[in-house]
Amino acid sequence: MIQVVDVSNRLISNIEKVIIGKRGTIQLTIVALLTEGHLLIEDVPGVGKTMLARSIAKSTGCTFRRIQFTPDMLPSDVTGVSVFNQKTSEFEYRAGPVMSQIVLADEINRATPKTQSALLEAMEEHQVTVDGITYMLPSPFLVLATQNPIEYEGTFPLPEAQVDRFMMRINLGYPEEAEEIAILDSQQRQHPIVQLEQVVTAEELMNAQQALKDVHVSDLIKEYIVAITRATRKHPDVYLGVSPRGSLALYKTARALAAMDGRDYVIPDDIKALAVPTLAHRVIISPSARIKDVDPRVVVEETLNSVPVPGTRVKAR
Repeated sequence: MIQVVDVSNRLISNIEKVIIGKRGTIQLTIVALLTEGHLLIEDVPGVGKTMLARSIAKSTGCTFRRIQFTPDMLPSDVTGVSVFNQKTSEFEYRAGPVMSQIVLADEINRATPKTQSALLEAMEEHQVTVDGITYMLPSPFLVLATQNPIEYEGTFPLPEAQVDRFMMRINLGYPEEAEEIAILDSQQRQHPIVQLEQVVTAEELMNAQQALKDVHVSDLIKEYIVAITRATRKHPDVYLGVSPRGSLALYKTARALAAMDGRDYVIPDDIKALAVPTLAHRVIISPSARIKDVDPRVVVEETLNSVPVPGTRVKAR
């Protein structure tokens, strides 16, 4: 696990030069990167969502493309299109911006559901199909999507199938007073993103991703994960609970967090730390509970409090 600790520490320290005072959020972002999962960043404008995505790309040396989602976008604007070449009399594939290692889907909820769905195949299967031909995406591949929760004019809700494909949903939040002053100081002459250097190679990152497979998850921890997800489906305020994909996401992210902490085994605290960012966006609140402004994050926290934490199981002699 030394390799994972080294890679994650280098990335976190480098990204903190740009994103000041948000170590916990950066750590969750690295967890998603290590588990090859996608990230939904939901927050108000101007808190650094785009800069976070650019910092990850520069720190890893990965190719980076930004897609600005708008209501008039078409699926081909994301995946690419086949163009007829008159010289060869054949159709040629012109790759879309999704053909990159790190993709920033900016303000994703401004596009129509049809365009949003263009990302479904790419996020789940790491490939896109255009005119019946399948093209593999580069590796590593990470989608960072942003949306502003306070802007309702001209936005479309994300389809449940797409929300479920995001490994985690996080928010940056406003900085503290001292941190905001530090942000002003850091940009006195130029933005720190300009001088940000690559600290991890794509090969090192993929090796760290492979190392996570050696992290042990006991049967008790697996039962604990499933007990939490099943409890969300029985909660009185929930219309649709966490899917099995959510259980798998919590399983994968817990292994990454344990490895980043230098352990080759998962403990219940890993599950507790990741339950809300991994599961809350998958919970669909019932219409009656929505009237009472019930927050999915509160539902997950209540579930954590109701499910017993596993102890140790003594083997019989």
